[in-house]
Amino acid sequence: MTEVLTTQGMTKQYGKVVVLRDVSFDLVPGEIHALLGANGAGKSTLCKMIAGLTSVTSGTMRLRGQAFAPTNKQAAETAGVQIIQQELNLLPTLSVAENLFLSDLPNTGGLIRRKQLHQDATSALARLGLEHLDPSTPVGHLGVGQQQMVEIAAALARQCRVLILDEPTAALSGSETTRLFEQLTELKQRGVGMIYISHRLDEIKQIAERITVLRDGRYVCTRDVRSTSTDEMVDLMSGVGPDASSAPPHQFHSYIDQNKPPVLRVDQIHCGPVRHFSFEVKAGEKFGITGLVGSGRTELLRAIFGADVASSGTVKVADRPPQRFEHPRQAIASGLAMVTEDRKDNGLLLPQPIRSNITLASLRKRFSNLSLIRRRAEEHTSEDLCVRLQTKCTSIEQPVGTLSGGNQQKVVISKWLANDADVFLFDEPTRGIDVGARRRIYQLLDEIAASGKGIVIVSSDLDELFETCDTIAVMNHGHLIRTFSRDQWSEDLILQASFEMPAEVRA
Repeated sequence: MTEVLTTQGMTKQYGKVVVLRDVSFDLVPGEIHALLGANGAGKSTLCKMIAGLTSVTSGTMRLRGQAFAPTNKQAAETAGVQIIQQELNLLPTLSVAENLFLSDLPNTGGLIRRKQLHQDATSALARLGLEHLDPSTPVGHLGVGQQQMVEIAAALARQCRVLILDEPTAALSGSETTRLFEQLTELKQRGVGMIYISHRLDEIKQIAERITVLRDGRYVCTRDVRSTSTDEMVDLMSGVGPDASSAPPHQFHSYIDQNKPPVLRVDQIHCGPVRHFSFEVKAGEKFGITGLVGSGRTELLRAIFGADVASSGTVKVADRPPQRFEHPRQAIASGLAMVTEDRKDNGLLLPQPIRSNITLASLRKRFSNLSLIRRRAEEHTSEDLCVRLQTKCTSIEQPVGTLSGGNQQKVVISKWLANDADVFLFDEPTRGIDVGARRRIYQLLDEIAASGKGIVIVSSDLDELFETCDTIAVMNHGHLIRTFSRDQWSEDLILQASFEMPAEVRA
């Protein structure tokens, strides 16, 4: 079969650092070809070059047999190459409809035909089961999961020959993922070739025909999915030989201390879509929160942390008085830490070095004396945390923006570990992180819990919550539906609760 896309000798170099070296790849029509590799392997870099987002240092590409060298994203899209990036690329002040058709707004004489735009947007959203989403809503008012669905809908609404998906399901629940896969199956039948990046190997086994593995910026191999086990995929990504033992899966341990009072009490928090939500977290407890996209998971954490100001309710941390935080600085001073879902906009200073990002939240608390920064203490802590989390970097002075998405997430987590808070709020803590790094994050969660801290984990990945949590609460429409302990939950029960309408909404 004639390839729809081929690359030869693709190399990308930033200064003296080579992040991709001599990588060749091919994609045939109607194929989902998975691109695998640990964080920093070069997957996103290769895809950005194909999509015109990053220049090529050396190498060539051909699209449907013709030379292909896009100078920007628009040139790639005109040629039929669409990309759904791991980092969202939406304009928050524009509406959902405007973001869906930003490059092709229906117009007459330069005036947008609003009725036609609304109809087209409604149709595009319906493909992914988003009939409930008002196309006129500003994208900035949506949670990250809903924004991800809008970005996917935008790509699927365009005509394309090659579709690149970089961690498209990282912020999606099981039902949203199922709808996405149904759409990808339709695209395969239409002959669209797809490059799929995901650290969720069960997804790869489910939808892909072939895998290509990258390691440290170099091509390793291309294999048929059906003849490659998930263990072999992990070995190929990590460089571990078939005779070496893989890292053992994470084993759950409970560290709840029943003799101590709760470290977190949330009482009747009401903020935006979150409706009078209450729960408590014991010392050493790992408390999970799940729900469908749009259920209010992220908004709940933001209200607790003071990123959004609640209209009523209180938060009590450890032995401090209950209060309603009006700014994150108050929450941090009271012993809260929050690893945000959107690390690029809310978690990091991308141009700044790793060192500065890690010590940012605790600069006054741990790393300054009489307004002078204690540079050696900064360096020691940053280097120690980079080793603990196995952050792949050239040095702690490397700008965070040059790291892969997974390594950026490790820096965000390091920032709060350096601050030594009493309660840690994690919003999608392993989004975009490879299998090995995910296990290390789970170990860190255990270390935090074992020290008597409280942990709240919001995740769309039920397997992640099953593997790590003592308790799981289910949200829908901003309400607490049910809370399950480990001896109570099952996947079916949690999914049923996720779709259960709160009594207040039914009324």
